[in-house]
Amino acid sequence: MSLQRIVRVSLEHPTSAVCVAGVETVVDIYGSVPEGTEMFEVYGTPGVDVYICPTLERSRERADTRRWHFDEGLEIVVVMNSPSNDLNDSHVQIAYHSSQESLPLAYAVLYLTCVDIALDCDLNREGEQDGNFVDKRQWVWGPGGHGAILLVNCDRDDPSSNVQDNYDQHVGCLQDLEDMSLMVLRTQGPAALFEDHRLVLHTSSSDARRARVFHVCGPEDSCGAYKCVLGQDKVSYEVPRLHGDEERFFVEGLRFPDAGFPGLLSFHVTLLDGSNEDFSEAPIFTDTVVFRVAPWIMTPSTLPPLEVYVCRVRNNTGFVEAVAELARKAGCKLTVCPQTENRNDRWIQDEMELGYVQAPHKTFPVVFDSPRNGELQEFPYKRILSRGRRVTQVVRDFLHAQRVQPPVELFVDWLAVGHVDEFLSFVPAPDGKGFRMLLASPAACFRLFQEKKKRGHGRSLLFEGVIGNGRVRTISINQVLSNENLISFNKFVQSCIDWNREVLKRELGLADRDIIDIPQLFKSERRKATAFFPDLVNMLVLGKHLGIPKPFGPLINGRCCLEEQVRALLEPLGLHCTFIDDFTPYHMLHGEVHCGTNVRRQPFAFKWWHMVP
Repeated sequence: MSLQRIVRVSLEHPTSAVCVAGVETVVDIYGSVPEGTEMFEVYGTPGVDVYICPTLERSRERADTRRWHFDEGLEIVVVMNSPSNDLNDSHVQIAYHSSQESLPLAYAVLYLTCVDIALDCDLNREGEQDGNFVDKRQWVWGPGGHGAILLVNCDRDDPSSNVQDNYDQHVGCLQDLEDMSLMVLRTQGPAALFEDHRLVLHTSSSDARRARVFHVCGPEDSCGAYKCVLGQDKVSYEVPRLHGDEERFFVEGLRFPDAGFPGLLSFHVTLLDGSNEDFSEAPIFTDTVVFRVAPWIMTPSTLPPLEVYVCRVRNNTGFVEAVAELARKAGCKLTVCPQTENRNDRWIQDEMELGYVQAPHKTFPVVFDSPRNGELQEFPYKRILSRGRRVTQVVRDFLHAQRVQPPVELFVDWLAVGHVDEFLSFVPAPDGKGFRMLLASPAACFRLFQEKKKRGHGRSLLFEGVIGNGRVRTISINQVLSNENLISFNKFVQSCIDWNREVLKRELGLADRDIIDIPQLFKSERRKATAFFPDLVNMLVLGKHLGIPKPFGPLINGRCCLEEQVRALLEPLGLHCTFIDDFTPYHMLHGEVHCGTNVRRQPFAFKWWHMVP
């Protein structure tokens, strides 16, 4: 970026100036003009392009084509495209003429030294540093866009460390550099120029709190070679020319986009002229690059699974074994959080949300730690990946600030626990949008039970076979269908789900064919809804393998009619249904399979920077 440098020439002595390759320098010839001047000529040595800009209405012309009438409206513009080999090795000469004299009245000479300065990064998002052909000061979304990407360096590359990598101003291990973005300062020109000129890397005080810059000051295979030069209270840094024409910097993000921070960060390098001891340093040129901090991206249940997490507590041995078998079928790694760490807190889904961050050169998982802070609050630190901690009142702002996954707000006040997984889930599908949305449906359940009653199965019992829980009483289909309070409450629940259904159809662009109604009943506890039998949509989705709460529905011909109905709805999609008994360790505590598990998944194949929010 040019600072519109203007150089004034003198008749009394030659003038020297520094110009930057490809950047225009304006030459002022009006400060010292011989008496009687009517015209002038301008010539440049090879490599120096000189133009005359007559007026705003007329395009500029090359200066060496003719003599020019002396007019204070004229502007002389000088451009050099190649750096100089020595100081003052190029020049511009101005000859002043009068119609009364055959020889020039006087000459003015401007000696030029050209330097090439560029602050480069991965502007084209291809994993390579490139500063050409795009405006580095702009960050543009879309497949044809440009602009560098910065990761919040919140993982732990050093297993022995108890803190995330961007916790302090040190590079803890060389693997940490892979999570940073490379920024390169390239300079070409005479070394003698930098005896009285200096380069300063700088940023704003607000951006210094959101990112940190390390300068490579020694052998790159040594952690001690990486010096923190910008970040926190450091807003400027005089760049020593340690490696000749190229200085390398690594940039790490400290904060995700959030309320008041749209995610854009700017870094600048400025060439300062300190050659005149009588004046303060003058800026000659500034180059700027803009980074966007990569958003935190949530992974939906439709993405392929990589690793399943579950807690081992006092009474869930069978549940853990069933989840382990499902993970084995799905080809996933299983991580069990031991009771010594979870302190009998089994709700690992509520404790954290697993997602990732991505740049062209690196992708890594990031845990969004919920504001719940139960007994599992240390598990994301110790056993998994990294986390971005937030409190309840700013979660909405945080999600909106990521821009790539605008949240859809649903009505859940009617639920006792208040989680959307009590009535909503998504499973992969081979057609259409690539997924189906599953909604809990009291209406579908009543229809199923009415059909079974008409076929003579009204006395079939729910909750037969529930093991180890004497508090559960069986209830027949006939009793369910004659319970007016239950029917009335489920009509209310259905109306709440239908309201959310319309919101989701509108926000996600869904048609009714994209939605599957899963039979489910709810009961009232303190005027809030909880699952009447284990909540079938509250399932663990591992690709084509589904871990569904075993509903203990009415047995008809030796088969649970609820399980059979769910199979009939989902197996045509190529899905495999496994029903897991979570009744005592989870359902009785107002949770189900999904609440008691969590999954790290593959990132989206689509790159987030290719979208246009």
